[in-house]
Amino acid sequence: MTDEPKDRLAVALQYEKPRVPRVVAVGRGWLGKRIIDVAGENNVPVRENPALAEALAKIELDEEIPENLYRAVAQVLGFILRAAGHLR
Repeated sequence: MTDEPKDRLAVALQYEKPRVPRVVAVGRGWLGKRIIDVAGENNVPVRENPALAEALAKIELDEEIPENLYRAVAQVLGFILRAAGHLR
């Protein structure tokens, strides 16, 4: 038996300037854990935000995020860039 919640949700975004971030992976349970593990293996910082993850999980894969989520995603991207040493 695993200690991971069966409903753990993870969403991976891809962001390449000047494009809008896109949803590239969504998973719950073991797949959500695997997305988080792969991020860790690749030194990609992970930010926990369940409400945002739920909203992003409704977007089709490879689709750009909708405008109403720009601010929330920008905050996550800022966190990731600071964690990676790209912003101060």
